[in-house]
Amino acid sequence: MFNKRYLIFPIDVVFMTISYITAHLIRYESLEFFIEPDRFLISLLIVVGTRSIVFLFSDIYRSLWAYASIHDLMEIIKITLLSSLISTLALLFYNRFSQHSRMVPILDTLILLSLLCIRSFSWRIFRDEYLSKNSMSGKSTLVIGAGKSGMMLVTEIRRQPELNLRPIGFLDDDPSKLGAHIQGVPVLGPINQIEYFLSKHKVEEIIITLGALPGKTISNIIKVCEASKIHAKILPSIGEIFAGKKSSYNQLREVRVEDLLGRDPVDLEIESIKSYLTGQTILVSGAGGSIGSEICRQVSLFEPKCLILLDAAETPLYHIDYELRNAFPQIRYESIVADVKNLSRLGYIFEQHTPTVVFHCAAYKHVPLMEINPSEAVLNNVLGTKNIADISRLSGVDRFVLISTDKAVNPVNIMGASKRASELYLQYITPNSKTKFITVRFGNVLGSNGSVIPRFKEQIEKGGPVTVTHPDVIRYFMTIPEASQLVLQAGSMGEKGEIFILEMGEPVKILELAEEMIRLSGYQPYKDINIEFTGLRPGEKLYEELLLNLEGIKKTHHPKIKIVASSTTQNQILFLNKLNQLFSLAKANKNIEIYSS
Repeated sequence: MFNKRYLIFPIDVVFMTISYITAHLIRYESLEFFIEPDRFLISLLIVVGTRSIVFLFSDIYRSLWAYASIHDLMEIIKITLLSSLISTLALLFYNRFSQHSRMVPILDTLILLSLLCIRSFSWRIFRDEYLSKNSMSGKSTLVIGAGKSGMMLVTEIRRQPELNLRPIGFLDDDPSKLGAHIQGVPVLGPINQIEYFLSKHKVEEIIITLGALPGKTISNIIKVCEASKIHAKILPSIGEIFAGKKSSYNQLREVRVEDLLGRDPVDLEIESIKSYLTGQTILVSGAGGSIGSEICRQVSLFEPKCLILLDAAETPLYHIDYELRNAFPQIRYESIVADVKNLSRLGYIFEQHTPTVVFHCAAYKHVPLMEINPSEAVLNNVLGTKNIADISRLSGVDRFVLISTDKAVNPVNIMGASKRASELYLQYITPNSKTKFITVRFGNVLGSNGSVIPRFKEQIEKGGPVTVTHPDVIRYFMTIPEASQLVLQAGSMGEKGEIFILEMGEPVKILELAEEMIRLSGYQPYKDINIEFTGLRPGEKLYEELLLNLEGIKKTHHPKIKIVASSTTQNQILFLNKLNQLFSLAKANKNIEIYSS
């Protein structure tokens, strides 16, 4: 298909001609060089012809010159120098520079470079300086963060007047930037003075460059915006743009509830994760769930040889299978409907596919529901973990990662107790296994199936009331992508039955979360939408914990991952007997006995 940018080529041919003639005029200061017009014209044709061939086969006409950058400038310099060298060699074979000055090629090159640079950057300068200044109407906009993202944002705003935004200034905490101008927009002051600048400049819109700021700072900014009744938007971070496959920096979005958490971006050790995922056969149990499906997405980014998606629920399994096959067509996927309680079925799957890494996400996790179905919690969460762990050990799996929960710490409910039993079983089999059994423990994840976020959204959409169990209940939260990324990171660090805990940040008061979600939806809590307290549900705590009292904690080299000191002092024979007794009670559906055990 014809590239319209090649229409610039005739202009460049004219520039080549002008530069060659001008170089002679400067050198000879007369028309002396035109005494032999035929000879000169042949030389001109040789120079222009060779240059044209080099230019046509280069990449300079693939760039959008309206968006010319330093990279484009370097490409122009490189191609011009190369074409000068080739054309000079061509002239050498033609007349060996007889009756020609050796200064002419140098002058020719410099003149041509100047003309090409003027050609390439003139429209951009005209557009950015003249057109932008004459079209700077729209909402007065304050940009938070004067880094690279903020600079590119201002550029996008000027290129796209349909955004209806007019940047009036930056706020940034870097002292070296204060008082400076970026893209003609002043850096007004530090971020902690945002209230002053909002009132002084009559700001109508705020844009937060997400990747440049700590999470807590973002949370505070959002609260100030809410108090001032000023609309705030988020510019996605580089990681979010990449994960969402967005094409440019103009992808502004509304503030989401996860922005209120104040979570900083995860810094992954890419090479260590690649070392155990790339080119391997990976199995994810519970692949259709919130965490399981996100782990599948994250694993796919590291290009495994094959990804086995295992789940007992066919509908969510179908959805994640369809999504992944479209997003990563180069990867082989095997979607298998199977129950982790079925040992023989697991044995067949492992024999057929021989996975080297297992992420065990399959579990029943709804606390109140498991309180009235304790036998199923034991069979699925404990026996299921035992089954897949035993098969993994016997099949020679290299790494086995169990997804656990903060509810396993001092458990007061069946779900938490079942996950704690699973943790203990992995520690029980670790000493006699070549498989690296790893447990990752974290709190709640925003937006997961059955979490408070989807329920609050549904209640707000219906006009309320929003129901909270208790005014003092607090929970640890992180986003699903963050939790999944840290699981992959922890998977690269484990060696011998460790329990890793993820840095969950500050606990979040559920009541405050409900209030913020109501405000983000454009309503006032207690005025437009009421909040009602329903009381703690069976098995719920007011406060979640991440460590047992008897557990120590050690730092790792990763700031968001810590390791729990091993506490496997229990009698192993007694532990196994109790576990088998628990399985017998669950299979017999003796719920009361399960509670008492």
